[in-house]
Amino acid sequence: MTRPRKAGDPAKWPEACARCAEHHKVAVRWPDGGICGYCYQQAKRTRGTCACGHEGVLPGRIDTLPACRKCSGVRLNVDCIGCGTEDELHSGNRCWSCILAMTVDRLLSPADNQPPSPALQAIGTALKSMKRANSGLTWIQQPHVTEFLQQLAAEPVITHARLDELPASRTREYVRGLLVEHNALPRRDELSTRFTAWADQALERIASQNHRDIMRRYIRWHHQRRMNQMDEVTQGTFLRAKQAVTVAIELLNWLTAQDTELTEVNQAHLERWQAEGPTTRGIASRFLDWAIRTNLIDPSLRLQPHRRGTSPRLDAAAQTELVTTLSHTADMNPRNRAAASLILVFGQQVSDIVQLTWENVTVTEELVTITLGTVEIALTPPLDEPWRELAATPTHHQTAAHPRSNWVFRGGLPGRHLQASTLTEQLSAWFSSRAARLGTLHELTKLAPVAIIAEALGYSPATIDRHAIDSSANYAQYIASAAATRKAPR
Repeated sequence: MTRPRKAGDPAKWPEACARCAEHHKVAVRWPDGGICGYCYQQAKRTRGTCACGHEGVLPGRIDTLPACRKCSGVRLNVDCIGCGTEDELHSGNRCWSCILAMTVDRLLSPADNQPPSPALQAIGTALKSMKRANSGLTWIQQPHVTEFLQQLAAEPVITHARLDELPASRTREYVRGLLVEHNALPRRDELSTRFTAWADQALERIASQNHRDIMRRYIRWHHQRRMNQMDEVTQGTFLRAKQAVTVAIELLNWLTAQDTELTEVNQAHLERWQAEGPTTRGIASRFLDWAIRTNLIDPSLRLQPHRRGTSPRLDAAAQTELVTTLSHTADMNPRNRAAASLILVFGQQVSDIVQLTWENVTVTEELVTITLGTVEIALTPPLDEPWRELAATPTHHQTAAHPRSNWVFRGGLPGRHLQASTLTEQLSAWFSSRAARLGTLHELTKLAPVAIIAEALGYSPATIDRHAIDSSANYAQYIASAAATRKAPR
C-alpha cells in the first residue's frame, strides 16, 4: 500500500514531481522527468499489459498511459533472481513473495532439519501463495508471531487440544483459524469451547459444594445442551449464557452467606437479594426458571425480570438525511456503507448483517438484489453502489485467512465473519445502530402489514407486531391530542 502523502513543500522542494505535480523530494529521474518518492513507489507496483503486449510491471509513462521499461526508457530493476518474474523487489534482488517463502520455510522447519509437520506444511503453503505477500511478511516477522510459530514447529503433532494448552492469545487463535481453513485441523465451534473453559473456571467461584453441583448441572443441561443443538453458537448466545451464569453464581453465593440452600429459598430471600443489588440481578430469573423446571425450588417463586429502559430511535427525517449523506460520502468504506444501508433502510440487526454470505446477494450488470427474509429485494441506485464495489474487490481476499470464504463481511480471524461488535463500533462514528434500526422498523410498520414486513426482512411476526403496536400507539396519542385541541374553547 502506498504511504499516505504528506503535504508538499515548495520552499523545501522547488521542483514539482513530473507525475503528481506536488512538491516532494525527487527520488529518481526518468524520461518523463523528476519523480517523487510516492510516485516512485507507485510506479514499482503498477502492473498490467503495455501497448506493446508486454505483461508485468509498467513503471513508465507514455502520455498518460502506463508503459513497460522498454517502451518508456525507464531504468528500474524489477527482475527477481528467485522466481524470475517482474515484481517489486524486497531485498537481495528478490521479490516480496520469494522473501516470504524463504522466511516461512525458515520459521516452520524444526530445529533438527526434519520436514515440518503436515499441519504446518499446510499453513506454509497457504502463506507462500498469498497474493499480498507484503502483508504476510509483515505479520510473520512480528516477534510474538515468530516465537509462536517456532514453538509449533517443535511439535510433532498439532491438535486443538495441544493448542489449548498454549497460553491464550490472538496469535494462537489466528493460527488455529489458518489450520482449520486449510484443512489441517477439523472445524469446531470455538465459542462453545470458550464457554466450556470459562464455565469450568466460574464454578470455582462458588462457595458451597452443593451449590457448585447445582450450577454444574445448570451449565451442562441448559446452556451447553442448547449450544450443542445449534449449528453455530452466536456471539449473542455466548455472552447471554455467561451473564446468566455470572448472576446465578452471585445469587447462590449470597444464599450461602445467609446459611441457606437453594432448595430452602423463599420469596423473601429473593426480594431482599434483588433489592440490595443492581437491576441486572433480575437476569437470575433465567436460572430460577430452570430450577423450577427441575423441581429444585417452589414453582411460585419469582424475581422482578430485568428490563431495559426505552431505547431511543432515530426519527424519519434523521434517517433520510443519513441515507442521503452515506450514499455519496467518500469518508466511509464500501463495506460499512453497505451495512449502513441495511440498517437505515431495512431495519436489519448488525448480528444478522455480519452473517450474510454471497449466496444472499446477487450482483448483475442490470441489478443488485439481496435476500433478507424469504423475499429477494432489489437495491436501487445509489444503494447498490457499495455492493457492486464489494463484489468487485472483496476484503481480505489477498491473504491466507479466507481462501474459500463466502462471507460478505469477512473478519480478521481466518474463515470468520466480522464481529457484530466491531461493525457496531465502526458505524458509531456516524449513528447508533440500535437507534437507527428501531427508527426504521417504527416507520416501516406504518407502511405495510406486519406479515409482509416480517417475511421480507426476516423478522418474526411477533417482533414486527410489537413495533406496529408501538407505532400505532404513538399515532393514537397524536389523534387524541389533535382531537382535544379541536375541542378546546377558543
